[in-house]
Amino acid sequence: MNQARARKLGDRIAKIVAEMLERRIKDPRLGFVTVTEARVTGDLREATVFYTVYGSDDEVAGTRAALASATGLIRSEVGKQTGLKHTPSISFSQDTIPDTARTIEDLVAKARAADARVAAVRVDAVPAGDPDPYRTPADDDDDIGDDDVEDDDMTEDDDDLGDDDVDDDEQ
Repeated sequence: MNQARARKLGDRIAKIVAEMLERRIKDPRLGFVTVTEARVTGDLREATVFYTVYGSDDEVAGTRAALASATGLIRSEVGKQTGLKHTPSISFSQDTIPDTARTIEDLVAKARAADARVAAVRVDAVPAGDPDPYRTPADDDDDIGDDDVEDDDMTEDDDDLGDDDVDDDEQ
């Protein structure tokens, strides 16, 4: 089926369910609920509504029970407002993204604190051994050439190389 149609229907179902929970469902077990998303299968037969609940574990369990008991009423209202030939069956699933995001934020805060501790220790730290353990180019030039070639080692044969050229020019 058309994925764009399923996405549009999911958005419409999320709005309808949010309005229903705000205005028409008067269950005292229903906590502070936010509908985050609704996903519809490609054949438009099933819809999963994702929600978050602000509160304790008891409030989350009460909200889950209230949504389960109101599923039939919500499905009939979705059918009336969408005008579909077959109203999708609705299931509710608690959205875990906020909890995951909170966990990630806590881990990032711990990493920042550890980095701050390392930075504080590093401020007065001194390197072990030489302050500059690497060789510099000036050190490399001094070592090369001292033992290999000396300027005084020129032989007499080296001096005579140019004499043949001079004799040819004189003649």
